This record gives sequence, C-alpha cells and structure tokens, in this order.
Amino acid sequence: MSSKQFTSTPTASSKLTPPNRELSWRVATSLLVSFRYAGAGLFYAFMTQRNFRIHLIFGLLAITAGVVLQLPFVEIAVIGLTIGLVLAMELLNTALEAVVDLTVKQTFHELAKIAKDCAAAAVLVSALAAVLVAGSLIFPPLIERIQAFR
Repeated sequence: MSSKQFTSTPTASSKLTPPNRELSWRVATSLLVSFRYAGAGLFYAFMTQRNFRIHLIFGLLAITAGVVLQLPFVEIAVIGLTIGLVLAMELLNTALEAVVDLTVKQTFHELAKIAKDCAAAAVLVSALAAVLVAGSLIFPPLIERIQAFR
C-alpha cells in the first residue's frame, strides 16, 4: 500500500479517487447486492445459531401476544425494537466470534476469551432488557384477561 492512502488531507497534486479495494474480498456493487449479503448473514445466523432461532421464536411470540392482547401500536413497536436489538446483538456476537476464531485459529488466547465472553454478555443483557420490556407491556393486560375468565 502506498503512503498516500494513509494521509488524511489531500495534497494539491492528488485527486479524490475511490480507495483501493483490491485487498477486499467482495464489495457490493449495488444496493441489491448489499441486501443480498445482509440476507446471507441472516440466513447463516438462522441456520447455524441456536440462540438466534430461540430469540426469533420468543420475539415472534411476544409480537403475537401483543397483537392478540390488542396492545397499542406504540407498545408493539417498542417490543419490536427490543427484539430487533437482541437479534442485532446476536448477529454481532456471531460475527465477532467468527473473526476471533479466524484470528486465533485452534489456539487459546485469554483476550479471545474475553472478547467472546463480553459479546455473549452483551446478548444476554439485551435479552434480559427485552424480557423486562415485553413482560411489563404484555403481562398486565394478559393478567386482566385471565381474571376476566374467572
């Protein structure tokens, strides 16, 4: 790589040119291709990550419960946002684990363990927050419905 790529301000003789991406594996050539790559990531996570599927199932159950209980749209949206955050954290966790595994290969490294444990903890924290949010919005009307049947 040339030193020009690392300068932050262009010189009078240099022109603004796209960065050299010859070392990139693949660059999305269009918006459609970008969506295709994102879809491949979602498909990979769904097919290989048990916890992603579990979070997705519980998320769909929470949204379904919100619709059945006729929660206000804003409350269903809040539940949907928290589910989205959990799924996004799970995707980031999967990506980080793949990069760490690529880096350390079959060897143990304490920093790799810390990175993977912290990423897993981020998923756990977001999942607990989602349970708190969904529970606080779903359980009160659910309890009212149950008591109405008595």
